[in-house]
Amino acid sequence: MEFVAFLIVLIAMMFVTEKITNKILRVEKVRISETSGKNLDRWGRGIILLVFIITLWFVIDLNSDALIKYYLMAYLAIILGFQAIMEFTFIKDSKQYISTMIILLMSLIIMYNVDKFPFLEKML
Repeated sequence: MEFVAFLIVLIAMMFVTEKITNKILRVEKVRISETSGKNLDRWGRGIILLVFIITLWFVIDLNSDALIKYYLMAYLAIILGFQAIMEFTFIKDSKQYISTMIILLMSLIIMYNVDKFPFLEKML
């Protein structure tokens, strides 16, 4: 239950932060799938997901809370960093990538400051 509450709070904070930064920067949200970078975005996300799923086996095998936290932080940084690069490249004359980078930094700070995931002990 604590895990679900943590995820709900994190998603809500990310959603509110995105709305506020988009309003401040006067950005109209454009999806990358509506641009010419649609296939590159799909392939990039697929490859990143595949690499992280394959390496997940080794991370879970070591059974370390800190390692799992850093693994999730790395995945979050890479996937949101890739999204920001795609937005910067394919959505011209927009500051949407700044909003993505703010969400990335906020998420990493929150994840880093969570000292221990108490819900992981119950799952394992």
